[in-house]
Amino acid sequence: MNDLQNSDLKQPKIRPSGRIIYEVTIQHVGSLNAIRQREPTIIFFSNLRKAVDAITAELALNNWPQKVNYTAVYRGVKQRGFYSCDFDVVGTRVFRIKVVAQVLNPALPRLGIDENPVNR
Repeated sequence: MNDLQNSDLKQPKIRPSGRIIYEVTIQHVGSLNAIRQREPTIIFFSNLRKAVDAITAELALNNWPQKVNYTAVYRGVKQRGFYSCDFDVVGTRVFRIKVVAQVLNPALPRLGIDENPVNR
């Protein structure tokens, strides 16, 4: 009896066909963007920890406050599907960092095409 229960636990688990990657977007917002227009910067990471480490290192290198931490990003992505944090100078927003989980190589849909009736 015990062997039967153990064999049920050893069944292969179905994995999602896509792999999760993290899209980090730095978007310049606010009134300063009108003066110096810039395109958003988008970077992809395969590991959330490395994404957060890269963000915190870049913020520290450019003397911005450390508002981003792994726990906040993980919870935001897990609960809402994204994490967002605005950075400002004297009450004026300068840029926004957004982290979103994306599926790399998702399963292809059937596209609504029916089976060929002639080959039956």
